[in-house]
Amino acid sequence: MKKTIICVALATTMGACTTKENKMESRIIANMDTTQSPGADFFEYATGSWRKANPLTDEYARYGQFDALRENNREQLKELVLEQAEKKSEPGSNAQKVGDLYNMVMDSTRRNSLGASPVKPLLDEIAAIGERSEITKLLAKNYRSGIGGFFGTGIGTDIMNSDNNQLGIYQGGLSLPEKEYYSDNDEASENIRSKFRRYVANMFKLHGFTEQEATEKTEKVMKIETRIAAKHLSRVERRNPLNSYHKMSYEELKREIPGFDWDAYYSTLGIDGIEEINLAHPEAIKEAAAIIETAPLDELQAFLQWKVIRSTSNELSDDIEAETFAFYGTVLSGKKAQQPRWKRALEAVNGALGDIIGELYVEKHFPPAAKERMTQLVKNLQVALGERIDAQEWMSDETKRAAHEKLNTFTVKIGYPDKWEDYSKLTIDPSLSYPDNCRRMAEFSWDKHIEEKWGKPVDRDEWHMTPQTVNAYYNPTTNEICFPAGILQYPFFDMNEDDAFNYGAIGVVIGHEMTHGFDDQGRQFDKDGNFANWWTEADAKSFNERTQVIIDFFDKIEVLPGLNANGKLTVGENIADHGGLTIAMQAFKNATKENPLPVKDGFTPEQRFYLSYSNVWAGNIRDEEIRNLTKSDPHSLSRWRVNGTLPHIDDWYTAFGITEKDPLFVPVEERLRIW
Repeated sequence: MKKTIICVALATTMGACTTKENKMESRIIANMDTTQSPGADFFEYATGSWRKANPLTDEYARYGQFDALRENNREQLKELVLEQAEKKSEPGSNAQKVGDLYNMVMDSTRRNSLGASPVKPLLDEIAAIGERSEITKLLAKNYRSGIGGFFGTGIGTDIMNSDNNQLGIYQGGLSLPEKEYYSDNDEASENIRSKFRRYVANMFKLHGFTEQEATEKTEKVMKIETRIAAKHLSRVERRNPLNSYHKMSYEELKREIPGFDWDAYYSTLGIDGIEEINLAHPEAIKEAAAIIETAPLDELQAFLQWKVIRSTSNELSDDIEAETFAFYGTVLSGKKAQQPRWKRALEAVNGALGDIIGELYVEKHFPPAAKERMTQLVKNLQVALGERIDAQEWMSDETKRAAHEKLNTFTVKIGYPDKWEDYSKLTIDPSLSYPDNCRRMAEFSWDKHIEEKWGKPVDRDEWHMTPQTVNAYYNPTTNEICFPAGILQYPFFDMNEDDAFNYGAIGVVIGHEMTHGFDDQGRQFDKDGNFANWWTEADAKSFNERTQVIIDFFDKIEVLPGLNANGKLTVGENIADHGGLTIAMQAFKNATKENPLPVKDGFTPEQRFYLSYSNVWAGNIRDEEIRNLTKSDPHSLSRWRVNGTLPHIDDWYTAFGITEKDPLFVPVEERLRIW
């Protein structure tokens, strides 16, 4: 879950179990493999039968409960989109935009007949560059239309003044997931680089270049991207917010990096009157500017052509799309087959017109009662977190007061936004090719970004996920937690289930997102969303010492032979999982104090709480994806969100009778102790 229900009244009215409840509860029990020992491998014990019943299909690199719910959501969204695609709608209407875009992606005959021709003018424009000075405006023009370059730029919250937006410049330009892919010398990394070269060369050939030209251009691309990667900050380094904050005047930027025409670049992007800017990643941007200024023109042209090819690779003919899947889907993740075309078309529509689909989705699939119960459950979790803050003996009263202030000012967003996005200025023209419409959609998004944010205060009502998204998030600069309608379904939430189920699933999700406000990153932001220190020196030192416990623990986990988990990369999510479990159990105990739940299906309420939590993480994964995620994902792998997190929860030991004789046992003095 990103940076991601039952009210107390429900707990007091569920003394008896209905047939439907027993049926729902049995899904959790049916997912178990009771031949496994809970103290040896709780992940297998809680999810083994589900994993056997849900083997990986060719289109998946990993498949778990999240994916199962997304598949269910996808079917619901498909029905909504097809309703628009199969009818004749008024030009310019939301229905017309949705229907024509979906049909455009689905029209393989037209896309295959066009081949790479829709982007040939973009490649020819780059080939025609005669002077280095022409590159600046071309970079900006392409960036506005959704085509990558050497770096990224955009407008977002100033972490030192969270009411204000600021312009920023960020590292970019890489085609592989992280900088380590360009420098690690283990066999797996070298194999990936070799296959990446082959992929790039094949893509150039599919766009009309000869074998020799493709080979030469590939080496030029690799040379530039390797040089860029060397100056990038790693994912771990980017976890420190200050490493991405270097605010300066616009004139200082020009003095700092004088070889790049910033005025021409930003003017082409539609941004004028710049006074201040955040040079987020100075070394990476300086290196990019130096490359533009000094690299041979033919190398720059090869790189820029590659960025066009890569950025448009899923918009063109089947052979081009398949080549991209062969590398990013198969080599990097281990997938055996692409998703069916209708799923890819649905993702394209959902990505470009998310709020149109979201409004339809909420109206049909999200009952008001679910939002009401979720609202109450969030309040219960806030109370529990407050109690956990008060219980920390290592924390001073001064820091506790500030923590309570932050907790009490959380903004909570549930289900869907109060205001939907306006797409009236976007034209989807079915007479144009799909790639041409993609350029239009990118330009619409960029222009909207500028119109809504440049020179404007931060919009604290903005949602960063669509309602149909199966996920949740915490945003430190607005101090908000958000739970879209899409996640408020089984296995996370069920209106007919009791508190043991719901607190163990969605309750932990809520607690997880709340804890992000107090993890190693979130704790550095105050109640107003500003980067500010509200901790005493002693409390901050104690927090960091405690955090190191979970870093060291995960660093020792071997996820593949010779490959260990990255405790520094995953520390924030691991803290949030631990906090989510602790807070949700506290809230569960509060909710059922007066009316304790009975043993059901042979399991105590506490056992079912932990089984419900673990059931959320049921899943299978390919080795290639394990390697990919371990290098790039701040979330631990699903297996270790169970087997790595639960051994630090005291109540789990009590619930299942885990002792020092069990392999998962962690001595009390070595367990994580924060919230």
